[in-house]
Amino acid sequence: MEPSQKMEIAKRFGYSETVFVSDSDKADLKLQYFTPTKEVTLCGHATIATFSTLKLLNILDKANCTIETEAGIFNIHVKDDGLVLMEQNRPTYLEVLNSDIFTGCIMERDFIDDRLPIQIVSTGLNDIMLPVDSAEHLGRLSPDYEMIANLSREKNVVGVHAFTLTTESGVTAICRNFAPLYGIYEESATGTASCALACYLFKYHRQQSQYIFEQGHNMGAISRIAVNLSYHGNVIDSVFVGGYGYLLGKKSFLA
Repeated sequence: MEPSQKMEIAKRFGYSETVFVSDSDKADLKLQYFTPTKEVTLCGHATIATFSTLKLLNILDKANCTIETEAGIFNIHVKDDGLVLMEQNRPTYLEVLNSDIFTGCIMERDFIDDRLPIQIVSTGLNDIMLPVDSAEHLGRLSPDYEMIANLSREKNVVGVHAFTLTTESGVTAICRNFAPLYGIYEESATGTASCALACYLFKYHRQQSQYIFEQGHNMGAISRIAVNLSYHGNVIDSVFVGGYGYLLGKKSFLA
């Protein structure tokens, strides 16, 4: 199937990402990810959904797999209880941004948590980590999608991952993700950005082996995402993101 055909299918499905699974000569499976407007190199929650589905349909015959993606080869661990963990790249910390560029774009200046930097971080995809000072202010963000798309294009990022720290119910942070450049106004689960956030918090907030994030509150579709880090000293050795998937139904699609 040609990329243009996959793009058309992704548009017709209308989800934030649609994943296409095929054979690979480099790994157990090859995964390709399409938003309604572009192909992206990696998508965490679509990968979790893929392996959750394969396990629920009794197609998956082993617990440790590898996948080929445009971002590289990654390991996947599938636990007996259905938890799927996906390896990511070790973090790259990129440009620190001035808060002024977000005025009018996404928030009032007073909403920013000045204790933490605004920075582009990647564990496979570049995203802007934007700290917000409270859950109330996070919920009140009013993004200008055209401005965010222009900013994303200028900074070569997928989008903006806004978050606020919390200590409720064992959750590390509550998050909102905006990626209008890729046709995603807001997303209820973003695994790649969650990994970048965990590595960012490891560097600037607190070093720990697991971070738990909630996302999707404003959409009425709350997801809980776990990121596991292994490290020695200040150096992160491995990054895995995961969660549980649920099969909502099956549908045949005719081009």
